[in-house]
Amino acid sequence: MGTRSSPRVSVEQSQHGSYSGTVKCAGWISEICCSCFISSPCSVHINMASGDDDDPIIEEIDVYLAKSLADKLYLFQYPVRPSTMTYDDVNHLSAKIKPKQQRVELEMAIDAMSPNYCRSKGEQIALNVDGTTYDETNTYSAKMMDKQTFCSIQATTNTSRYAAAVFRKGELHVTPLTGILQMRPSFSYLDKADTKTREREAANEGGDSSQDEAEEDAKAITVRFARPESEQARQRRIQSYEFLQKKQAEEPWVHLHYHGVKDGRSEHERQYMFCQSVDASENSELVKTPKEYLAMLMPPLAEEKVVKPVGPSNVLSMAQLRTLPLGEQVKTLMKNVKVMPFANLMGLLASGTDSTATLRCIQQVALLVQGNWVVKSDVLYPKNTCSPHSGVPAEVLCRGRDFVMWRFTLERSVMRKEIASIIKLPPEDVKEFLEHVAVPRVNRGWEFLLPTDGDFIKKHPDVAHRQHMLWLGIQSKLEKVFNFSKEDFMPKNSPQPEPVHVSGEQRLKMAQERAQGNQSSLQKDLNARRAGSSVHVKQEPLSDREDEPMDTSSSSSIPNGSVNGYPSATSPALDHTNGNGGSPANTASLELQDFVIKTFKKHFVLTLNEFKRLFNLHLASMPVGRSVFPSISDHMLQDAILLCQCKQIMVPFPAQTTAAPDEQKVFGLWETGEEFDKQRRLLYDLFTKNYKVRRNAIQTRLAQEFGDAPKADVDRLLHECCISHAGMWYLKGTIPS
Repeated sequence: MGTRSSPRVSVEQSQHGSYSGTVKCAGWISEICCSCFISSPCSVHINMASGDDDDPIIEEIDVYLAKSLADKLYLFQYPVRPSTMTYDDVNHLSAKIKPKQQRVELEMAIDAMSPNYCRSKGEQIALNVDGTTYDETNTYSAKMMDKQTFCSIQATTNTSRYAAAVFRKGELHVTPLTGILQMRPSFSYLDKADTKTREREAANEGGDSSQDEAEEDAKAITVRFARPESEQARQRRIQSYEFLQKKQAEEPWVHLHYHGVKDGRSEHERQYMFCQSVDASENSELVKTPKEYLAMLMPPLAEEKVVKPVGPSNVLSMAQLRTLPLGEQVKTLMKNVKVMPFANLMGLLASGTDSTATLRCIQQVALLVQGNWVVKSDVLYPKNTCSPHSGVPAEVLCRGRDFVMWRFTLERSVMRKEIASIIKLPPEDVKEFLEHVAVPRVNRGWEFLLPTDGDFIKKHPDVAHRQHMLWLGIQSKLEKVFNFSKEDFMPKNSPQPEPVHVSGEQRLKMAQERAQGNQSSLQKDLNARRAGSSVHVKQEPLSDREDEPMDTSSSSSIPNGSVNGYPSATSPALDHTNGNGGSPANTASLELQDFVIKTFKKHFVLTLNEFKRLFNLHLASMPVGRSVFPSISDHMLQDAILLCQCKQIMVPFPAQTTAAPDEQKVFGLWETGEEFDKQRRLLYDLFTKNYKVRRNAIQTRLAQEFGDAPKADVDRLLHECCISHAGMWYLKGTIPS
């Protein structure tokens, strides 16, 4: 069979009167599947070659592949209208495209003179979208909805199986489609109308608020370096909806000129849908030798390459691990496990491994803590790397982690807050250090992960001694860096005696006995003073034993300094003001009151939650071991605030508020000794009736009470106590989130 210059479609008439078509090319047969627009009077459809011998071939049609519009031809579909109602005669106002995304927008005119057009609705929509003012950016310049926009969505992302065909003079010309787009009406004008409505509502809420309400106070900001992005985080970010929207918005629109169906330019472009050359060499896609065609139908089997399965980064293959040198095996295991007893390490290594050689290797990559081996910090954080959480350099991370490990050489449990206050690293890094070697326990901080391995210490005293000396060297370096001494962290193992309950009669008896015992020494001291003084003091007879004043101070027979379960004068948890001015509790009380006064003179209004935050920052800024504050409850903080010329403001929060209980407790400075205290109290009174107040309401109330209030006084009052949001004023810390 000879080779033809082009493929041919054979149209066969079946017994049922229908037509089927196949492509014949160089002695082989290929069935085609494409969307064809054939101007033949007969109804032609592509059938999957029935194969019956009694269907004669009645006509052969040449098929050509046109490439002139191969990368520019789009098929537009309008699914919201029937095919009989086309947009060919509608005036197209504008057109634009984003080629990479295959996004098209068409703007078409609406016939406002049509009897089916509701003019009042059109004017109302234009008013909602553009408002009453005229602007060049208005969507509808004619003050009515006289146009609509069509936006495209891709009907399919893979158009390799689709083409448009033109049948002319016994030839079928096929052009591949670049995209198939469905054009649907866009309702973006409704979004613009909603935006205008919200802007008007915000303006109405603002009322006559002054311009400076929108200005916020200058606030200190924390500068953080961007942490390195992992590959997984990068992939998630690239696949996120926000990133895709951003990438789509970055591609610029390309504005186009629309030409109608009957326009001369359109007729000229339609000529490109015909193949410009009938030479077989130009249509190599449709001309194949039998061998090439068979290769396309049955491609040769490629040799399968044996690909070793790749496990997760935190999973080790023991078979692959044991192919490494002993030192690398130990390092890999310790880097993944972080903390391990020596016996477990030997169990993971191959049987017959020399324990002495293993000991030499493990001392190079790990340190001994409570008889267990913990991987060294420089193995986890190599030089010239940084924290994946905060970007802190590896050198700083190693010092902080060494401090955590050193603390576990002294005791079983540590407190995370204490660690963070010394090494001054971000909370994420501190938590990672602790998770490597410890587990959290309720009311006990973080406890070391493994029990102390006393057997290893007894079996290898030389290794334990060498590690102890190494820890002493690390300790001396840490003391210089973090400015502490080992005595600050020595565990206090002295047991606390149980409280002794003493009845009232016992207390009375103890006080009388002590007063009687001290009577003689007091008499001698009194006589000595009289002898050395020229002032004559009238001597009073000593009272009877029953009338002696009681001494209710703690007796030596009460070892824990508590009476009837209540703290005594030496107890650090209570502040007595009857002469015990030098006690720790009194010092703590004075320090706390001083902090309250300074804080409220600076902020004037604070919620309990915000005050606790400031107090914790104050504690964290104090030198280690210098804090005079014992454990202070929320009740003690509130009492201290109320004792320092402050009062609680009963703000009526709304029923659906999401504020925490500590955020609903609002305190304000009541008395400073200034004349301005009256205005401040009046402001507090306003906020006991409503949790948000307008500025004009505050000005009106001030004018009623104190006459015409200057603007500077109102500004000062609002600046000290309030925050503005959406045209309303709130006490500090009470803005609903």
